[in-house]
Amino acid sequence: MTTPTRSATMRAVRGKNTKPEIQLRRLVHGLGVRYRLHRKGLPGKPDLSNAARKWAIFMHGCFWHGHSCKRGARIPKENREYWQQKIGGNIARDARHLAEYDAMGWRVLVVWECELKAETQLTARLAAFLAADKSLTKLL
Repeated sequence: MTTPTRSATMRAVRGKNTKPEIQLRRLVHGLGVRYRLHRKGLPGKPDLSNAARKWAIFMHGCFWHGHSCKRGARIPKENREYWQQKIGGNIARDARHLAEYDAMGWRVLVVWECELKAETQLTARLAAFLAADKSLTKLL
């Protein structure tokens, strides 16, 4: 792949409002829960959050955040060192953000892109996470 083609491909990668994020929002909204998007001032600007209830949900792409699934464990053949450093940095940043939320007393759920394939199981996982909030116990 030529450098201009690679640059155009990388520019097309969206950071917000991706298809997985929209699917996650639809599931959470379907549970009757309200949230804010990409709230500034919180570590890592979570995809969904509710400051009053002190919870945040991150939608992580398996490749970009180094998940252990088949897609996440793949490293591109070209510029392997760059990608290993890039994804390793993302993993370290994610761990730092989770520690910050823990220190703030927030609950955090990380949803991996590959989990969207099993929507029923993911919905149950989301409901269990959100039901830990006493005001939302009717979700289970």
